[in-house]
Amino acid sequence: MASQSGRTYNDAIDALNSLQTPYAIVEARRKAGIRPDAASIAEMKVYLRRIGYAPSDLKRLNIVHVAGTKGKGSTCAFAASILSQYQKAYSVPSKLGLFTSPHLIAVRERIKINGASVSEELFARYFFEVWDKLGEAEEREGQEIVDQRLGIPMPTRPVYSRYLTLMSYHLYLQEGVDCAIYETGIGGEFDATNIVENPVASGISTLGIDHVFALGNTIEQIAWHKAGIMKTGSPAFTIQQAPEAAKVLQERAKEKGVILKVLDVDPRLEGVRIRPDALFQKKNASLGIALAEAVLQKLDPNTPIDSSRLPQQFVDGLEQVVWRGRCEVKVEGPIIWHIDGAHTVDSLKMATRWFAGECAKRTGPKALIFNQQGRDEAVHFLEGMLSSLRAQGQGPFEHVVFCTNVTYAETGYKRDFVNYQYDPAAVKALTAQRAFADKWSALDPQAKVVVLPTIEDAINHVRTLGKTSVGEGETLQALITGSLHLVGGALSILEGVDAF
Repeated sequence: MASQSGRTYNDAIDALNSLQTPYAIVEARRKAGIRPDAASIAEMKVYLRRIGYAPSDLKRLNIVHVAGTKGKGSTCAFAASILSQYQKAYSVPSKLGLFTSPHLIAVRERIKINGASVSEELFARYFFEVWDKLGEAEEREGQEIVDQRLGIPMPTRPVYSRYLTLMSYHLYLQEGVDCAIYETGIGGEFDATNIVENPVASGISTLGIDHVFALGNTIEQIAWHKAGIMKTGSPAFTIQQAPEAAKVLQERAKEKGVILKVLDVDPRLEGVRIRPDALFQKKNASLGIALAEAVLQKLDPNTPIDSSRLPQQFVDGLEQVVWRGRCEVKVEGPIIWHIDGAHTVDSLKMATRWFAGECAKRTGPKALIFNQQGRDEAVHFLEGMLSSLRAQGQGPFEHVVFCTNVTYAETGYKRDFVNYQYDPAAVKALTAQRAFADKWSALDPQAKVVVLPTIEDAINHVRTLGKTSVGEGETLQALITGSLHLVGGALSILEGVDAF
């Protein structure tokens, strides 16, 4: 916890890390079946009031709210990039916010204004303003019990991700942001971002199975949660979904009196360079277009919408979008790094298919660096990756590396990457990584599989392979995928940067 004299960015991150829920408590709640519910939203509203706002104040932010299992971050990035181009041309919106999670390298990346992460100084200032307001409110009002079932007072400050959501509202309102795009954290109905009452528009990207403890283990249950972001009086958009998910979305839309528009791939994308050039990304782009159009019509009702062609600002926004850690290619001597965060079995198959397409015209060995920490089911994701690679007519990975999300060999986690929600004993013992290695070796006995303790060790291992395993005219094709914490740590090491 930060002292009164400690008010730097690093002090803020240390204080923020103190709000993480420790692994032992996470496990105890899981075993007791305690999940996010309506009390979570009620508590967020109390915290919002304690820092001086009502939910109605959030109307000033003209929020675009996006949920989904796959593609929600890309959808947010497309919408933000389009609006950024309009901002340059017409000064609409005047200030554009983008709130996403998780971060790749620095926590402050989660809160962007006009396409840039907020500065360390700005982050620290607003972080401690919220910190102090919450402490002073509890001293003044006393502890409050929201969830009467447990009878336990709510903490002085919300947990990590909820605190950042709360802080983002304060920061955006104080900085005069007049449009903010918010990506949900987990689910939608009980997510911390869902205290917004009147979004300009809501969007739901592709749905799949993920976060089963919190959301349920069927597509119908997950769709119910995601649909929670739709609000009466606000337009809502989604893309083609599995029939079971589509049915639930439409049922919930009807309950809320919302017209949910289901989008096909926008025909105006013909000739627009979407990266990667794949159907899933064109669906994300189509959703981003619809959300951007809704914002512009709200901020400037005279904005023309051409149903036959996209304005140049839309084209530029779509083609120039930057969404780090997704389908990135970096050349480093004889190594071509392919970097794509993917956390579900379906997204890992997509990542592998993208990688196979990138490798199609090249020769040389392939290497994989993978991790998914704290998810027992992740061991079953590996078979889908291998089968996807083979289905694309590609040979297997000759070299496979499983590592933890610990950043550096000597100093451990970068401060912004500290995570108390994983079993520290399992991380130290490389429990998950050894399970991955055993599974992969069973699937492909010819692969050279290694387990390493840090991301830095894994990258250095592949760099050594680039010097010793590549023939004349060949390149080493390396895929880094799985956890976004892994991807962020890898990018931090490969680029030697501290934030994006």
